[in-house]
Amino acid sequence: MKNPSELTVPLEAGAATTALVYRGTGAGAALVLAHGAGAGQRSAFMVEFASALSDLGLDVVTFNFPYSEQRRKIPDRALVLEACYRAVIGAVRDAIDNAQRALFVGGKSMGGRIATQVAAADAKLPITGLVLLGYPLHPPGKPAERRDKHLPAVQRPMLFVQGTRDAFGTPDELSPVLRTLEPPPILYPVAQGDHSFKLSRKDPAAQAGTHAAIQRAIADWVRAQAP
Repeated sequence: MKNPSELTVPLEAGAATTALVYRGTGAGAALVLAHGAGAGQRSAFMVEFASALSDLGLDVVTFNFPYSEQRRKIPDRALVLEACYRAVIGAVRDAIDNAQRALFVGGKSMGGRIATQVAAADAKLPITGLVLLGYPLHPPGKPAERRDKHLPAVQRPMLFVQGTRDAFGTPDELSPVLRTLEPPPILYPVAQGDHSFKLSRKDPAAQAGTHAAIQRAIADWVRAQAP
């Protein structure tokens, strides 16, 4: 695993949060990945994916939402999460040259959803595309409570990585939604993967191979979208 550098991101009312910068070489693009609701940027999933994607050439930035930075368990209100994400985008564009060439945003579960809301709310925000890892289309067991009304307003390339056992929405549930969007998103189904892409059977080699394949797909997609 790489040792990332720290970037302090000023927030409103004198607050700040910490971002971690994993430097890559060769891809000419930066990717901001936000964590999910239950674990911060130093969780095993976030560290593994950020490290692997930087090894594949991308400059990857993770960060903590305010509640995670302050070690609270309950996520902040959407407006607070979105304001934090916008602040991180501004700081990353100032600090990382590749972010000025091609800046991708996204995240795991809630982090990816907030990225889509930020992108949908501002068509002029300099976002090249979005990488969404386990998009939470609905709460588990509540398929009617959809979180997709804003997606048509994103209007950037999007890559959805979704486990076929994801309780927050399977690829089959996502597909009809994605068919209505422009530009057409890419859907990468993870066979037998759950919301965090864990396989149904415990097989460390197969799990590592699944993660590596996802990471290569993300890096290849980012390169294809970057100008």
